[in-house]
Amino acid sequence: MAHTFKSFRNDKDHFMRQALGGLVAAHPSAQWHDEGFVGLMRDAATSGPPRVAVISGGGSGHEPMHAGFVGTGMLDAACPGLLFTSPNAVQIGAATEWADNGAGVVHVVKNYTGDVMNFTVAANSTNVDVEQVLVADDVATEIDEEDDSPGRRGTGATIIVEKIAGAAAARGDGLKAVAEVAQRAADRSRSMAVALQPGHSPTSDRDTFDLEDGQIEIGVGIHGEPGVERRETDEDKRPSAAALVAELLDGILESLGKAGVDTDGAEVALLVNGLGGTSELEMDLVFGEALTQLADRGVTVRRGIRGSLVTSLNMAGISLTLTMLDEELLELLDAETSAPAWPAVARDPEYADARTVDDVEQPDEGGENAWLTAFVERLAGGFDDLTALDRQAGDGDFGQNMEAAFGDVDTPIMGSDADVLNFFAHRMLVRAGGTSGAVLGTLFRAMADAFEEAGVDSRDADGGAFAGALADGLARGNEQITDLGGAKEGDNTLIDALAPAAQAAKDADGSVDDVLEHVFGPAVEGAKSTRGMQAKKGRASYLGGSAKDVPDPGAIAVTWLFGEAGVDEF
Repeated sequence: MAHTFKSFRNDKDHFMRQALGGLVAAHPSAQWHDEGFVGLMRDAATSGPPRVAVISGGGSGHEPMHAGFVGTGMLDAACPGLLFTSPNAVQIGAATEWADNGAGVVHVVKNYTGDVMNFTVAANSTNVDVEQVLVADDVATEIDEEDDSPGRRGTGATIIVEKIAGAAAARGDGLKAVAEVAQRAADRSRSMAVALQPGHSPTSDRDTFDLEDGQIEIGVGIHGEPGVERRETDEDKRPSAAALVAELLDGILESLGKAGVDTDGAEVALLVNGLGGTSELEMDLVFGEALTQLADRGVTVRRGIRGSLVTSLNMAGISLTLTMLDEELLELLDAETSAPAWPAVARDPEYADARTVDDVEQPDEGGENAWLTAFVERLAGGFDDLTALDRQAGDGDFGQNMEAAFGDVDTPIMGSDADVLNFFAHRMLVRAGGTSGAVLGTLFRAMADAFEEAGVDSRDADGGAFAGALADGLARGNEQITDLGGAKEGDNTLIDALAPAAQAAKDADGSVDDVLEHVFGPAVEGAKSTRGMQAKKGRASYLGGSAKDVPDPGAIAVTWLFGEAGVDEF
């Protein structure tokens, strides 16, 4: 079996040094020190009177934490270890001595055994005055006081603590004062995470932990360590984002309560953090969900932060962090920093559903329009099939766009051909969007104009009048779509079904049903011809020959205006 590439790399033995070299090259104000740390450039780090320096570090694989947060107003230096491995005491000591300018150094340390040991050894081995701030925020590893386990892991809250410490140092606080306010932020912070898929290590070509299809990990650590539960899911039991957010918030607020923090009516900073493989839109959804649920619990979000900031390589997952704020912590969180990875912070964010208001109502007067009712019902039965085809021939959105436009249309449809076709045009242009929305919206609008100008309605017209209006509408649509996107017959688009249908309608006669049947055959043949064509227009054209054996889903949809044929018949 051929190897599947999941990571970009050269030689795996040189991966870390090459990756860190690129990270530093992209950093606007940091440089690499060959003792093993990233330091803020001296002109930025030493301007002004002597002040407390703040350093942190940990295993690589969590970027942009920590090196991305090196900057004025945040970290003076960051010590990266190997992937998921703590930095060693020698490099931490070197960073400490370099960063100190006479006012002492604060170490921000995540509560992992290796990190704590190496930072402690470094602090004990230097003549620099050092204060340690321990971040232990992961409620998935909450323990009883008499338990001798290491306790809560240090995770997402680390960057909040680094920001607080850096801002306090920048305003001139003394060593113990910086450590005290940073530790207060740490103690008032809790986090919890959920993973849907593990990360993948570029140095071992293995997933960072084992998680089978259909499993999720509740309370996962930032290295993929087990959490409170590995849960089996299936399509019928798949937890919603709302349910997962509620579970994470339950754990966070319960832990803060146990620590004696009054969360009733609290003001907080909310961090919604992606673990490296979670899309921006998913993080946005979780952020909105967390805002809503916190408001329902009487908790006010004063500052909102959202992004992939404390990652686990490319793990598909989310962590939530709450920091209980007071006025001083709020001021320090708002202070300026040049750290390139520190994101824009939302002030007093409020959630509102970003719903597009569409107040154009479906026609509901007059008798049933059998012709266009049949078209909508054919579409409704084919949304999934059209999407499946488009995944092979394009970007996989065609069926979804058709469902967005027609999925909630009530049948039977009432109204004249012109009114209903105008309604269809509006739905495609407003609700579907994309290429299909523009193209089919143009077609339905052209057809509506032709039927309105001819004063023809399939519900009471003879076949000849209906054929004339249909031929005119299809021809106009064909011309306008060609002008819009340049497609013509043979380009593997819906034009391949539309053009022959327009030509066939010109010589159709008999009843309305006879006209539709007459047009249906050439439209189907045109749609079938798209199988085997090299696409020259539309999304499928970007795929080259890989899509040529797939019939165009738009062409199939056009045929359903005239008759019924399953997708497998094309």
